Amino acid sequence: MNDVLMILTACSVAIPASLLGVLLVSKSLVMVGDAISHAVLPGIVVAYLLSGTKDSVPMLFGAAVTGFLTTFLIDFLRKKWRIQEDAAIGFTFTFLFAIGVLMIALFAGKNSDLDQECVLYGDLETSILDQVIVGEYLYGTRAILQLLPLTAILLLVITIGFKGWKVWAFNPQFGSFVGIPIQAFQLVLMLLLSIHAVLSFESVGVILVVGLLVLPAATALQFSKTLAKTFWYSACIGIVSCVVGVFLGKWINISISPLIVCINGLIFLISVLVSPYKKSGVSTRI
Repeated sequence: MNDVLMILTACSVAIPASLLGVLLVSKSLVMVGDAISHAVLPGIVVAYLLSGTKDSVPMLFGAAVTGFLTTFLIDFLRKKWRIQEDAAIGFTFTFLFAIGVLMIALFAGKNSDLDQECVLYGDLETSILDQVIVGEYLYGTRAILQLLPLTAILLLVITIGFKGWKVWAFNPQFGSFVGIPIQAFQLVLMLLLSIHAVLSFESVGVILVVGLLVLPAATALQFSKTLAKTFWYSACIGIVSCVVGVFLGKWINISISPLIVCINGLIFLISVLVSPYKKSGVSTRI
């Protein structure tokens, strides 16, 4: 049962991450997603220090604030100070993430279980201990029950706004011309990304969050020419990597979260070598 709960916890992180990753990779916003995943840390720490608890509501608020602050800083540095986009992204997420780590070390590290190792690697192995039991029935872990609503909301947002997301990702100029609120789509994506980051930190850490945002989507794009199929392939790749990672990690007794990222990396490298579209020169961004 513990192995099943661990797989379900990892998959509950992987599914929304792989779906968000498709939008990020399609729009070439991978580094922005990486930046937000790191930069929400100061907001999480401030919310923890002010509330004295790791409840999801104050932390979601703190993460949302710093997530929007990250996108604002990147845009400000790029447009107002004319700094190259990659440099602006690199400065923003490293600076804010470092501030968050220092805040943990100075204010939270001694009197709580919120520490740097938890942020980086998570604690997937012990997250299964925080089980939700009502009466005689086990409903899952707290992490699973927190991430399920996000997954449902994300699926709803993608399904209802699918055409809009397609235009946002591949032809935003046309979208603006016909009245599609392109900026609103980007704000929704950043908000969902911030929420996912804070809900995933405790269970799997920032390494697995970033890995699952990038690698399943990048792999799926090697085999798909349509956005709909890319969503499906990405989610499946994320799930498979979590299942294999949990069983392999238990077998060789090694930290599971980094192992899942390594498995995703290997799958991506293999996909690059065998991709039919890479060999034929067919574009996968359709």
